[in-house]
Order: sequence, then C-alpha cells, then structure tokens
Amino acid sequence: MRNIFVNKLIERARTDKDIYLLTGDLGYRVLEPFRDEFSDRFINVGIAENNMVGIGTGLALAKKKIFLYSILPFLIFKNLEQIRNNICLHDLNIKLIGTGGGFHYGVHGISHNTSEDLSIMRSLPNMTVFSPGSKIEAEMIINFMFDHIGPSFIRLGRVPDREYLQETPKKYQLGDILELKKGNDLSLFCAGNIIDEVYETAINLESKGIKAQVVSFPTIKPINNDHVISFAKNTSKIFTIEEHSIIGGLGGAISEILMESNLSNIFFKRIALSDRCHNKSGSQQFLRKINGLTSELLTKQILSYVK
Repeated sequence: MRNIFVNKLIERARTDKDIYLLTGDLGYRVLEPFRDEFSDRFINVGIAENNMVGIGTGLALAKKKIFLYSILPFLIFKNLEQIRNNICLHDLNIKLIGTGGGFHYGVHGISHNTSEDLSIMRSLPNMTVFSPGSKIEAEMIINFMFDHIGPSFIRLGRVPDREYLQETPKKYQLGDILELKKGNDLSLFCAGNIIDEVYETAINLESKGIKAQVVSFPTIKPINNDHVISFAKNTSKIFTIEEHSIIGGLGGAISEILMESNLSNIFFKRIALSDRCHNKSGSQQFLRKINGLTSELLTKQILSYVK
C-alpha cells in the first residue's frame, strides 16, 4: 500500500505546489521517485521523529499540505506528545502515513509490532483514522485524504493477493462501510488487511451452511452509526475481527455504537489481540496463527460461539 500512496502523492504534487513530504530516515526504494522529482518539497529529517513533526507543524502553519511518513511505531509511539500538542491542538492539515500495521514487521519483534495504534489515534481530538484493507480501498482512502482538511492518520499494510471489491465506490462519504460479501446468518466486521483471513473465514463458514456477511471499515473514526445499526439488525450476530489490541480498536468502536443504540437481542463478540505484550518474533502469518487470527482458527472460534 505504501507504493500506492507514493504514486498518488506524486500525481497530486505535480498540480499542487503546497504538498510537502517529510520522513525520518526511511523510505529506501519507496520515496526516491518523489524525492527526485520534488527535491525542494522532500525533507528527510534523519533519526529525529520529534523534529519531523515540529518541522511539519511549522510548514502547516504556513498553509502547506504536509505528509509525514514513517513505519508505525516510529511515527506514533515516538511522537505522541508532538502529535497531540502540535497537530491536534491546532487542528492542522497534516496527514500521518504509517506503514506496517499489526504484525507487518513481525520478524523485528515487539519494538516494531503495532497493536495499539488505532486505539491511541482514535482517542486524539480532531484526528480522523483510516485503515484500508485492499488495493481499491487504499486508493479510495488516499484520494479522499488529499481533499480532507484537518489531521488524519492512515494505517497501511500489505495489499492482499485478491481484490474483494468489484469496483471503487462512486461516492465515498467519511465513515462509510463497505459490504464485501452478502450473508444473513451473521456479520464479520473487519478493518485493514486482515480482510484476507476474514473473507476466507466466511467461505469456510458457508461450507458449514452458515452465510456470513463480510463488512470492511476503511474508516475507523468516524464510523457511520446508522450503517452499523442497519447491519446489526440484518443478522443480529456481529463479530469484529482485527489485527489490533482488543482494547480501543474496531471492536471497541463498534461496541460503543451498539451499546448506545439500545438494540435488543444482538449477539456481539470481539476477536482481536489479547491485552498483553506480544513479544514473539516471526512472519506475519506465524504471529497471526499463534494469536488465533488465521482463517482456520477464526472459523473454529466463530463456530463455537454460534453453537
């Protein structure tokens, strides 16, 4: 997804002279095309992420359109105070581009695994939060971000091998939900590129006679409450699945909506990473497996709850 972002940014920068891209000693084999074409609007601050936010803040106050790019732990965890006090407090038009959500960089261990980023960013005032799950979703959300005014954060992962949307939605409104597969027995809500495991889970369930609806949330904050309530009424059984902590991510957001909607007879279950330090190292698939997030293990969990 990071290549999609850079290519889209280059297209926009050719017609918008106010676009600036900043990074902290990252982007090898990714950011060079932007750097080479727009050397006067590309700043590599080095290993100084706090300064990256500070420089971006100054440029944004000068009415420039700022994109800050780094891998998620460096972008969010090292910069939380600066993001909160500089960007959110002043409601600046700065876009935070974070790569490697969840276990994307799993071989590097706990310092690079990000299971708390969505929770943190959802809690910040004025911050819009995105987590696209496929190529079409990524292109759609990145295009939307260019025209959206104000602070926003996008969690980018790997593009799944399969595309789950037939075409790009013609009119995407902030907070809209995308139905990827129809079903009336239960609903599987997901965000980000765990979508491949979730969709395969729905196929597995269908072989067991259970028709599962698959719904993707490319926007985590805000979420269209009416859409959530409509889907909940349709199946009355909701499972949220995410490669993120069980606290404060998609599952937390959906539970808040459902509790405040006063719906009755709704079964709701969050499937996510448990509230502990995930300090194992290995491939993304290995880490998903030991945390119950592969399609095979998800199918078993959901069947146990349905029964």
